[in-house]
Amino acid sequence: MNNQELSIKTKIQILKPVSVVFEAIVEPAEMSNYFISKGSLRMETGAEPFWHFPEFEEGFTVRVKEVKLDSYVAFYWDTEVGETLVEINLQPAGENASIVTVTEKPVVEQSADIKWLKGNTEGWANFLACMKAWLEYGVHLRKGAFDFMNAT
Repeated sequence: MNNQELSIKTKIQILKPVSVVFEAIVEPAEMSNYFISKGSLRMETGAEPFWHFPEFEEGFTVRVKEVKLDSYVAFYWDTEVGETLVEINLQPAGENASIVTVTEKPVVEQSADIKWLKGNTEGWANFLACMKAWLEYGVHLRKGAFDFMNAT
């Protein structure tokens, strides 16, 4: 059996202009409303922000590869299958809407990588849904959502 590269791709439309969505992605205070609990730095090319998530005790450093104003954010982070590249593309959909596409790649397929593919696909779909709920309705979907993961 030949191994192939696995990648994740999720997409959603958010009823906010790309400038608003972009700021929600690069600014840690905004991200804490739908994705992380705390971040050390704004996402800028070359930055290495440290992110805390409410469902994990440890934090994670990400390495920002490239940021293009109102259109693109790319970063590397370590996953259980090694370092992957996350790319977030923003595309205007009229004056007050944006198409947000998240792609995470590449991982060479091995049996253990199917768990990564499943978990991170769910994670990025959750990211987009939580961002949409926060930006459009001011609803913080992650609040309390993962408390069960830290219960002892």
